[in-house]
Amino acid sequence: MIRRIIHIDEETCNGCGACAAACHEGAIGMINGKAVLLKDDYCDGLGDCLPTCPTGAITFVEREAAAYDEAAVKARQAAAAHSGAHTSSQDAPLPCGCPGTNVKEIHRASDISACPDNTPIPSRLSQWPVQIKLAPVNAPYFKGASLLIAADCTAYAYGDFHNRFIKNRITLVGCPKLDSVDYAEKLTAIIRENDVRSVTIVRMEVPCCGGLEQAAKRALQDSGKFIPWQVVVISTDGRIVSE
Repeated sequence: MIRRIIHIDEETCNGCGACAAACHEGAIGMINGKAVLLKDDYCDGLGDCLPTCPTGAITFVEREAAAYDEAAVKARQAAAAHSGAHTSSQDAPLPCGCPGTNVKEIHRASDISACPDNTPIPSRLSQWPVQIKLAPVNAPYFKGASLLIAADCTAYAYGDFHNRFIKNRITLVGCPKLDSVDYAEKLTAIIRENDVRSVTIVRMEVPCCGGLEQAAKRALQDSGKFIPWQVVVISTDGRIVSE
């Protein structure tokens, strides 16, 4: 039969696995680091996977495909639930087979103080992943978050970045010059669909970093929400030049 079904562009797919996690029917899997439609009859054609894709690799097409088999999907879900009851979350396979996209919250001691000489400085990072392209829109750590949107280089340029910026914030990083994607759409979805309480944008003074600032500002505007925000600019020699 001819029906609407998803199509995944292998060249555009970055292998993040977000679509596989979003597909409750189990129609999408990860093979050799790429998302693949495994079974036509598992795809209901509703496209829950589309908004989770950071690169726009998933679209709808009309083509010859087996009819959606709801009974088979429910049987698969029941089998998966039974199997999951005997498997810990740490042992469960990741949807993309890559630990880099495994969503997790990191809980640290609240009484971390300044470290003496020769003592490793503790990390303030409280979640994973941190890349804008990899973070799922509905990750649990966005609930009630103070959001930090930072250019990659800022953490290298500013020496006390963890204590000054990452502490007590959920961190998202990216490079508008190197990443061939507009962050605005993803950031808009994160802000719109979660109870984000504030946004701090940290960028370098170089002109190309303006793309991250503009994407974040556009996301704030397009989200339809009015929340506190600020922009901090770091110099290439590691100073805060404006905030």
